[in-house]
Amino acid sequence: MAQIPNLDNSPLNLKSLREQSQRDLVKILKDIRGKKCLVIEPKLGGSLSLIIQTSLLKEYGIELRHLSAEPVQTDCTKVVYLVPSQRDLMKFISSHVHNDISKGLQREYYIYFVPRREIQCEKILEEENVHHLMTIGEYPLYVVPLDEDVLSFELDLAYKECQVDGDTGSLWQIAKAIHKLESSFGVIPNLRAKGKASVLVADILNRMQTEEPVSSSDMAVPEINTLILIDREVDMVTPMCSQLTYEGLVDEFLRINNGSVELDSSVMGVQQEGKKMKVPLNSSDKLFKEIRDLNFEVVVQVLRQKATSMKQDYTEMTTTNQTVSELKDFVKKLNSLPEMTRHINLAQHLSKFTSKPSFLAKLDMEHTIVEASSYDICFEYIEEMIQKQEPLINVLRILILFSVTNSGLPKKHFDYLRRELLHSYGFEHMATLNNLEKAGLFKKQESKSNWLTVKRALQLVVEDTDTANPNDIAYVFSGYAPLSIRLVQHAVRSGWRPMEEILKLLPGPHTETKRGRFASNPSFDTLQSASNGIDKIADGRRSLVLVVFVGGVTFAEISALRFLSAQEGMAYDLIIGTTKIVNGHTLAETFLGTSG
Repeated sequence: MAQIPNLDNSPLNLKSLREQSQRDLVKILKDIRGKKCLVIEPKLGGSLSLIIQTSLLKEYGIELRHLSAEPVQTDCTKVVYLVPSQRDLMKFISSHVHNDISKGLQREYYIYFVPRREIQCEKILEEENVHHLMTIGEYPLYVVPLDEDVLSFELDLAYKECQVDGDTGSLWQIAKAIHKLESSFGVIPNLRAKGKASVLVADILNRMQTEEPVSSSDMAVPEINTLILIDREVDMVTPMCSQLTYEGLVDEFLRINNGSVELDSSVMGVQQEGKKMKVPLNSSDKLFKEIRDLNFEVVVQVLRQKATSMKQDYTEMTTTNQTVSELKDFVKKLNSLPEMTRHINLAQHLSKFTSKPSFLAKLDMEHTIVEASSYDICFEYIEEMIQKQEPLINVLRILILFSVTNSGLPKKHFDYLRRELLHSYGFEHMATLNNLEKAGLFKKQESKSNWLTVKRALQLVVEDTDTANPNDIAYVFSGYAPLSIRLVQHAVRSGWRPMEEILKLLPGPHTETKRGRFASNPSFDTLQSASNGIDKIADGRRSLVLVVFVGGVTFAEISALRFLSAQEGMAYDLIIGTTKIVNGHTLAETFLGTSG
């Protein structure tokens, strides 16, 4: 079980949100009397592990199972399914019920949909002739706090659904999640959105506020001052680049899931043949909190310095007479030893990947593409990757980066690479390529690319980036400043108006509105600067900006936002909301389709 993140230091009372989710779940289970078996869809189980300890559920006399096609093995007469509203899962549940009936087992069945029930799922239960045997309810889990400044709406496929399938159901859920936040923390007065999906979310949110108003008394200042919504589509360059922060690299190579990473125990210095270990990675680990957002080059140095200083302390302890308080300090340091060992092992393991010539060559290529300095070299690099049959996802990642920065490829090159990909990886990937084309990620060039203009205007490439003492967010990619975060920087500082022309060059519309009782108040025209005094909430806290990524955010972008928030003269704390934490691999994977 991953460690539940400690939310004590959050700029917003996220603990109350988590406690509410715990209470809702416990109420559902308490209302079903007696022994019961709780069957959870595995992915949802991961999200729940950040909300509630398994041990707590067991106290209520609950057996836990993961949902699969296999029938549920239990002696309990009550079976409670906790599942997302996915049609394929209804088939599993129906077959379980039919299996029980055929064996003459008499059970009571409950389905709780997360976060809400959907008619299509109930239709399947009716077709399968089991609906009348079910008690159906909802468990409204719209927001999962991943850490003290990161909220996830747990919508894995939001980007692909919107871009390829034209399904905007997830946008309603994002708006609902924000609306729920507003019912706890007040209506957010300033809203800025960029991108088709974000503007839609803003519209749905305003509609929700009209239909079920969040009452905000005239005196209270809302806790969140500004909401910035950004579509992943607006910046597909950033996630396709390799992240170079410590947490970003762990995710690139080892995949972080629900705030922890699973590794062979040997990596962590434990000799147990073939055994896996779960390593929690969140701000409850003080050392991780200190190093997670640093460029990886610097992390290795920091860990080395810490180890050296501990060695010196130890030598001093054993060779001189210490006072009691000095002993106490040393013991305190010793307590952090397990964390140190953990991160030294993890960093050593990562270094094996980052020191490979192939990784360094790939970084070089990413920079060449982002700088848009040599089309031919990039094209040949991709061609060679296909000929060497490198993993398809690696090829697609570079290909998307290349296509997006060039607004597509000339027809001749597009047709050629498409043909080569199908020859090399199989014609079943026709669907993958069609998905990418629909989403505009690998397409024929129809107009000249404006990447160079955007790159210059927003200073996306920063020469001589000092990764050890960064003065710009570009340190997270060793020289490339994430486009998405540059937009946030401007949105916070001066709103959209001064950068209208640049915004028009990026995909999708943009909007800027005042909401709630501030809608008619002209003095709320710009995000108030500290001198206006609105910046500080009454009790002296800094005001809060909620930045929501529709379609996913990378750990490197989160690091860049934390860096911004920590800058002198920055009058805001930032909280990040996202449909999911993503990286280039996980995003590209959602487009994989097989035809036939």
